[in-house]
Amino acid sequence: MRVGILTGGGDCPGLNAVIRAVVKVGARRHGHEHVGILRGWRGLLEADAVPLSARDVSGVLARGGTMLKSSRTNPFRDADATRTALDGFTRLGLDALVAIGGEDTLGAASRLHSEHGVPVVGVPKTIDNDLSGTDVTFGFDTAVQIATDAIDRLHTTAESHDRVMVVEVMGRHAGWIALYSGLAGGADYILIPEQAPDIDGLLSSIGSRHERGLDYSIVVVSEGVDLGDEGARGERDEFGHARLAQQGVGDRLGVIVREATGYDTRVTVLGHVQRGGTPTARDRVLATRFGTRAADMVAEGLFGRMAALHGDTVTDVPLQEAVGTLKTVPPAYYSLATPFFG
Repeated sequence: MRVGILTGGGDCPGLNAVIRAVVKVGARRHGHEHVGILRGWRGLLEADAVPLSARDVSGVLARGGTMLKSSRTNPFRDADATRTALDGFTRLGLDALVAIGGEDTLGAASRLHSEHGVPVVGVPKTIDNDLSGTDVTFGFDTAVQIATDAIDRLHTTAESHDRVMVVEVMGRHAGWIALYSGLAGGADYILIPEQAPDIDGLLSSIGSRHERGLDYSIVVVSEGVDLGDEGARGERDEFGHARLAQQGVGDRLGVIVREATGYDTRVTVLGHVQRGGTPTARDRVLATRFGTRAADMVAEGLFGRMAALHGDTVTDVPLQEAVGTLKTVPPAYYSLATPFFG
């Protein structure tokens, strides 16, 4: 079989490990030929691809980013784009396609399969860990570790200068990174998109610390938290998502804290550093397991499905199940953190 591989949406530590596993397992175990489709769905629209051999993917296991590059192109933005994508699949001579991505990339993959019969296998990728159908996505562990390391470093400088440090982490719709890194880093308050922000509670918590002689605080906030102010969203991308405002929630929250308390407040926006660089060992292994399962699924003809982790077992689930709803932080998970506020 001639198998295409693409990576769509935001880059993420572990993407190259998946590509490597699909190619090596697919070639050596099943005799497949592989091509890498460049820049996600845009490459399929343009029939832009390169051959991928086992030699081509050697040495990429520990490399961040994606060797196939990426974009936020939507093959369903209009009927012409969809027809062009289907034509690209034919022009490239593909027998199957492995799509590695998050809700948007895999949502498009699901539609290509269900509406047009394209033989697609999905692999879940997002540092936000918000895809349903799998217990965890690769990239999440690395992002949490990066955020935790930053919080650890901010503790010492916050204490040295009696400052409130607001740390903005990624998480547009789900607060998994904020919750996990905040718990691991000993944050004094955590705000996530799933919970309406209790600003009074936050200010009270910071004030209580100062009354006890703890003249510094660490506040972790997900980028998608809605403070109820204007200008928090910008224009929309091809998938209809509102782009986050240039002045993020961290900066706006810092102003609120500073004006309400008078405390010296500084903001650190971690941004894209959470998505870049070397993946952790856990993410490399999980990505390798997902890529191996994807190669086997292609050989078994299990199309319209996505590799998934359930417990410690890598299995597969329908793509529609994976992209139907986002996996957000349940209230019970958030309640684990609240006893440690203040």
